[in-house]
Amino acid sequence: MLPVGAPVEPLPSGRAPGRESMRGSYVRLEPVGVTKHASSLYLLSHARANDAAFWTYLAYGPFADQDAFERWLAERAASSDPLFFAVAEEEQCGQACGMASYLNIVPAMGCIEIGHIWFAPPLQKSRAATEAIFLLARHVFDELGYRRLEWKCDALNAASVRAARRFGFTYEGTFRQHMVVKGRNRDTAWFALLDREWPAVRSAFERWLAPANFDAAGRQRTALSALTGAR
Repeated sequence: MLPVGAPVEPLPSGRAPGRESMRGSYVRLEPVGVTKHASSLYLLSHARANDAAFWTYLAYGPFADQDAFERWLAERAASSDPLFFAVAEEEQCGQACGMASYLNIVPAMGCIEIGHIWFAPPLQKSRAATEAIFLLARHVFDELGYRRLEWKCDALNAASVRAARRFGFTYEGTFRQHMVVKGRNRDTAWFALLDREWPAVRSAFERWLAPANFDAAGRQRTALSALTGAR
């Protein structure tokens, strides 16, 4: 008898993510909208002289002006795959200062990816940024019942590679000459987090996000990478 895979029980729920807001202690995720989010997203991602570097590994941006950005954002708001969210930091600015999405959504297989992630300065290296990823993953596994969450990035994007490992994703390989982005070759590094791995990773996120993990100055006591066993 030829070898076959193990039975999948229960089968994937077959549910796709909807335009539902998600809220944590430090951040909220809202379905992106031009009227509500365009001004702050544009300002916070284009205000500095060196913001062009911010867009290096994304397939779009920087934008010539706010009108061009709003036209692009309107297209994103109308899309269901990718399904885009504005990321709003709660403690300081209280406004949208980043974006993330679900994409490559295959409900029948219980497989989904998070991507199109960019965080403006108020979110970068913050508890809110980490909690945003946690909320996306928790919704996928705990509420939608998916089996596999993917993370893909330009193999040269060292920051994204480090983030994937820190968040508990496992490196699965590099697709060579996978894309042409802004006229340049992109080799794509693939990472994934599986449902059987999620309980331990969820616990690591919860322990890291707990107020007791931070001192009075907001410095972490234990790194998330130590809790997830970054690999």
